[in-house]
Amino acid sequence: MAGHSQFKNIMHRKGAQDIKRGRIFAKIIREITVSARLGLPDPAFNPRLRSAMIAARQQNMPKDTIDRAIKKATGAGGENDYVEMRYEGYGPAGVAVIVESLTDNKNRTASEVRTAFAKSGGALGETNSVAFMFSRLGVVRYGASAADEDTMLEAAIEAGAENVESGPDGHEITVPVEDFLAVRDALEARFGVADLAKLEWRPNMSVALDEEKAASVLKLLDVLEDNDDVQNVYANFDIPDAVMAKLSA
Repeated sequence: MAGHSQFKNIMHRKGAQDIKRGRIFAKIIREITVSARLGLPDPAFNPRLRSAMIAARQQNMPKDTIDRAIKKATGAGGENDYVEMRYEGYGPAGVAVIVESLTDNKNRTASEVRTAFAKSGGALGETNSVAFMFSRLGVVRYGASAADEDTMLEAAIEAGAENVESGPDGHEITVPVEDFLAVRDALEARFGVADLAKLEWRPNMSVALDEEKAASVLKLLDVLEDNDDVQNVYANFDIPDAVMAKLSA
């Protein structure tokens, strides 16, 4: 498993799953609110809002909840003024970590993120202290039913994509940041709205982890992801399948 924080403990009890689900809903609602506030409240003209709404539907979020988040953003005198912040640092085993957040209290979030790093044996760094180990890319994902491998590859290359990976789970197209909007729009014109279309951090190099180090890194990522202010976590680790199987058992 290469690391941009995809690990989920499949053995959580039902209660823990419900708590996690509530946190996921809270993060998506925050993203919908910010997206609608920064752009138009119509997803047809606001790509960021459209992506947030797709994520909400994938999590089976009720339509009324989505609509309330948009109305809250467009109403006069919104309760919260969220700011986008990025934190960077090193976790256990020298793993580089990037944390993206939406927060209404920068001091609180910075303190909580710093504490999470420190308790893991890592340290929070300055902005750009680890970003040089990552590439900022546009990512567009479609399900396997959207097109066959050759059709998607041809369309993506035609649109200006950098790379396409296809498999049983679908297609992932990566795009230079400057071409992201054009490629996304070209693909959506042909295949419909993407399952996901967003900018992500992808590691240029990875740190191989044994079982002990992997457990420590994943614990840090879980703590970060459980923070209500944290939206995305990216890290440059690589965990062998055998080790991941042990940790998931």
